Amino acid sequence: MYFDGSIMAPGSGARVVLISLDGSRLRYVIRLHFSASNNTMEYEALIKGLCIAIELGATRLYVHGDSELVIDQVMKE
Repeated sequence: MYFDGSIMAPGSGARVVLISLDGSRLRYVIRLHFSASNNTMEYEALIKGLCIAIELGATRLYVHGDSELVIDQVMKE
C-alpha cells in the first residue's frame, strides 16, 4: 500500500494505492472536509488505507509513505 495526504483548497485529501501480488492496482482518492495540518493528512491517509485493506480482506501488507514522521511513529522509532 502506498499512501499520501495533502492539503488543497478548500479541504484536504488523501491518496491510497493498493497493489496486489499479481500487480493489480486499486487507486482511491479520499476527500476530507476539514482543515488540518499536512501531518494530520498523512495520518488520515494511512488510517483510511489500512481500513480499505482490511475491508478487502488483506492479511499481509507492506506500507509505503513519504512522511518520515508518520512512518517513524508507527514503527515506534
